[in-house]
Amino acid sequence: MLRQIRPAIVMIIVMTVITGLIYPLGMTGIAQLVFPHQANGSLIEKDGKVIGSELIGQNFTDDKYFHGRPSATTDTDPNDATKTVPAPYNAANSGGSNLGPTSQPLIDRVKDDAEKLKAENPSAPIPVDLVTTSASGLDPDITPAAAEFQVPRVAKARNLPQDKVQAFVAEMTQDRFLGVLGEKRVNVLKLNLALDQLR
Repeated sequence: MLRQIRPAIVMIIVMTVITGLIYPLGMTGIAQLVFPHQANGSLIEKDGKVIGSELIGQNFTDDKYFHGRPSATTDTDPNDATKTVPAPYNAANSGGSNLGPTSQPLIDRVKDDAEKLKAENPSAPIPVDLVTTSASGLDPDITPAAAEFQVPRVAKARNLPQDKVQAFVAEMTQDRFLGVLGEKRVNVLKLNLALDQLR
């Protein structure tokens, strides 16, 4: 019986060392050598301080900034631990709202958001990603159409010509990966930082 148990124990130890130690450390080392920016969270620095990540959206509310997609992330209510409160772009609680298309709270929120956006830019159709949340609630990107929709508001708030802001949107628009995968997109944080450097 010991002859049968010993190989099983040795195999468990060997496989644990290989798959639980050697492989993860090897992959981490390779990632640090080949893709250090991505391996460290795709962090964005300004004046020597980390201000965000290319991969996690932020809650911009000022009119002079482009706004990202709505975020459905929540956090524990500080007044009642049995309830939650909205906490946009809460990276510790990534997730969608799980509200279905017949959910009245979802319908009400989308209608309210659409009315605010219509007041902001009455002559343009509202891009769907400005009223719908992503599955993670942390989406850092918007479509070029969503960025273009916001150009008049941002240009007015920054006292800039619309064509100059439009040029920034065009410059910051990223193409599909390898020209095929995904969709064209604009990273909201990078776009806002580029506009801040105009001062």
